[in-house]
Amino acid sequence: MNNYATIASKADTFNYRIVRQFALVTVFWGIVGMTVGVFLAAQLIWPQLNFDTAWLSYGRLRPLHTNAVIFAFGGSALFATSYYVVQRTCQARLFCDWLAAFTFWGWQVVIVGAVITLPLGYTSSKEYAELEWP
Repeated sequence: MNNYATIASKADTFNYRIVRQFALVTVFWGIVGMTVGVFLAAQLIWPQLNFDTAWLSYGRLRPLHTNAVIFAFGGSALFATSYYVVQRTCQARLFCDWLAAFTFWGWQVVIVGAVITLPLGYTSSKEYAELEWP
């Protein structure tokens, strides 16, 4: 069997789609979270960058920055590596593709909910547990 056939058979065996999806949103949320962090750092030097808008204030954007970097960026990276490593070490495809897709879309809904609610001021005011339970 040639090398190409081996690669093609592994691609059919494992669910790399979910790994790719989580890897792509890891990069996206990393850029978003770190851009908010740079904006917050600039606000420490130039406080007028909030333009007298409450949802651009440091107190509302800092939880967004920390949650985006920890949960959106870091969490998505952990999902991607977990889905990859589990399949490769067990030499088996994921149990259920739709369940893996559910974890992907469910995680993204939670993150987008945080991106919307935290700047609006909906928070439990607990460090790294700011998100309100719906």
